[in-house]
Amino acid sequence: MAAPQDVHVRICNQEIVKFDLEVKALIQDIRDCSGPLSELTELNTKVKEKFQQLKQRIQELEQSAREQDKESEKQLLLQEVENHKKQMLRKTTKESLAQTSSSITESLMGISRMMSQQVQQSEEAMQTLVSSSRTLLDANEEFKSMSGTIQLGRKLITKYNRRELTDKLLIFLALALFLATVLYIVKKRLFPFL
Repeated sequence: MAAPQDVHVRICNQEIVKFDLEVKALIQDIRDCSGPLSELTELNTKVKEKFQQLKQRIQELEQSAREQDKESEKQLLLQEVENHKKQMLRKTTKESLAQTSSSITESLMGISRMMSQQVQQSEEAMQTLVSSSRTLLDANEEFKSMSGTIQLGRKLITKYNRRELTDKLLIFLALALFLATVLYIVKKRLFPFL
């Protein structure tokens, strides 16, 4: 019958292998992930959790190794712990690469959002310019129309002024003729001998 320590060591080893495989699978999922950012962040969080669990199991295995009675088994387990630590160190590098990839993706998505906002602002500015241009064209057409009306009004006023001058001259001549006629009639009546 196996000692409880041996059973614990075996369980730790199995869990280490299990967590190791899960971390590898998650890292592959991160590599294959094309978005969205929330999914990438979730995968990153899972990798961190599995790393913590893996680290904890390695520490438990190391503790069990130090508690071994036989020196040969102790050294063998400590060597196994060292191998697990080295593998974990290589995976930590992969995790940091995954985190870097995640932060780069996040930055790129932020830049993409900013560019999208800039494009939208440019479109709005373009719409404003088009609208302003239409308003200016309408105002220009109205100005041309008003300018024509003003010129027509000026011509009419000039004609009216000339007509008024002509009318005054005719009235003056008619009045002079009338007065001359009245004077002639008065002279003939009052002074018939002249």
